[in-house]
Amino acid sequence: MHSSPPASPPSSPPANTQRSAETDRWQSAWYGARRWSFWLLPLTWLFILLSAIRRYALLRWQQTTLATPVIVVGNITVGGTGKTPLLIALVQWLQAHGYTPGVVSRGYGGQVATYPYLLTAESTAAQAGDEPVTIYQQTGCAVCVGPDRLAAARALEDQGCDLILSDDGLQHYRLGRDIEIAVVDGQRGVGNGWRLPVGPLREPISRLTTVDWVVVNSPAANFVLPQLADLYFIPMQIQAHSLVNLATGSEHQLSSIAGSPVNAVAGIGNPQRFINTLGESGIPAQLHAFPDHHAYTATDLVFDNVWPVVMTEKDAVKCQTFAQPNWYYLSIGANLPDAFWAAFAQRIERVMEQKKSRFGL
Repeated sequence: MHSSPPASPPSSPPANTQRSAETDRWQSAWYGARRWSFWLLPLTWLFILLSAIRRYALLRWQQTTLATPVIVVGNITVGGTGKTPLLIALVQWLQAHGYTPGVVSRGYGGQVATYPYLLTAESTAAQAGDEPVTIYQQTGCAVCVGPDRLAAARALEDQGCDLILSDDGLQHYRLGRDIEIAVVDGQRGVGNGWRLPVGPLREPISRLTTVDWVVVNSPAANFVLPQLADLYFIPMQIQAHSLVNLATGSEHQLSSIAGSPVNAVAGIGNPQRFINTLGESGIPAQLHAFPDHHAYTATDLVFDNVWPVVMTEKDAVKCQTFAQPNWYYLSIGANLPDAFWAAFAQRIERVMEQKKSRFGL
């Protein structure tokens, strides 16, 4: 890989203005010093009431428990927290231990004529959404998308899956679940701690006490949730592995570009996390942040320099058809403590036995 660095690349380059002003406005209110969202407090009380009624009704009358174990990987906040790397790590662990997992997802950003939709090697992000395509390409497991996760899960049962993982869907209570894992952004936490729309919370912070594990993505040194000071959190670190060329699929070591500036493209919930990962690998970057699930065009990625473009894999699946020779995505992996994997293995075995006993399998 070659680049043409300036004499003095910026140490903390400014973010590109391509990220929507509306997105930044909400982010500054939820995670920054702005307080204008508190004018929406009456809507928050209405949201809390309606959410409680909906949750009660779904749990009481509509939730369906499947014979196949279901693991939900979700969050209690709006936006990305790092669920996808964790879900991929869980799928790969299950595959390595003899299971046949499948993944259900809403497929946000994609659209097909009929649902549920099972991904194939030819599926695109425009059809299935960027995250499902990323999961399918990384794991090769069966992935099914649709607004009705229960129907998608049943489709995976028909495919022979013996474990089903739900990408997001912590609040999709129609689908019964045996294990719940909540992911929290270790840099931003839960923002101002308020429910929508005053804050970013879909459910109260106390919801974290009801799940099996709370995984904290890349926790800051001073990470703490004062409301849950006694709760045990599983730390997850995102590790950069390599750079993969979008046009050729060739893989390159991170050292091949270390010290040289790049254009960092990120259409994720927290773009700063991507910049931090590049910085930890010795790669200075100018951030070009786009809204989460942004549908890219070639003109979006025309910049006023000749530096290489490095993006997340979730962005890459939407840019491969018009990729340039110096475009790459950062291949990453999620690292979790050995103690978590040991506890996860025991929990899976226990759930499997419970299912066999209950459904006579």
